[in-house]
Amino acid sequence: MLVIRRDLVDAMVAHARRDHPDEACGVITGPEGSDHPTRLIEMINAERSPTFYRFDSAEQLKVWREMDERDEEPVVIYHSHTSTEAYPSRTDVSYASEPNAHYVLVSTRDPKTHELRSYRILDGQVTEEPVEVVESYMFAHTGADEVPDLD
Repeated sequence: MLVIRRDLVDAMVAHARRDHPDEACGVITGPEGSDHPTRLIEMINAERSPTFYRFDSAEQLKVWREMDERDEEPVVIYHSHTSTEAYPSRTDVSYASEPNAHYVLVSTRDPKTHELRSYRILDGQVTEEPVEVVESYMFAHTGADEVPDLD
C-alpha cells in the first residue's frame, strides 16, 4: 500500500495539469528504507510528448546523486497519461528500474477530474496497490508500540 500525504498528491496533479498535453514526470524521495514519500522533485520530460516520457539523463544523474548525499531513495516515481487511463504502458513497464518504488500514474484525460493509481513493477510484473491519502504521516498506520514520524 502507498501511504502518501495529500500535499504531495496535490503537487503531482498540479504538475500533470501544468504540463498537459505533454506527459509530466518526477520523483518523490524519502529517507532510505522508510517507504515515506516526503520531497517531490518535478523533472523534465526529455521527450516533450503527450504519449511518452523519459527523464533527462543529466537531470536524473544529478537528482540521484543528491538523493545519495541526503540518504534518500526514490519512494515514488510518477508520470501522467494525458489521454488514457492511469495504467502502465509496455514502455512504462520496460523502464521501471527501481524495485522498491511505487510507480504512480496520474491521468489528466478528463479536464474536470484526475485518476491516480499506484503500482509495484518488478521483473515486468505489474501489481496495482491501494493508495491511502493522509493529511500527515503522524498517525497513519501506527501500531501501539510505534513512534510516529513527525513529517
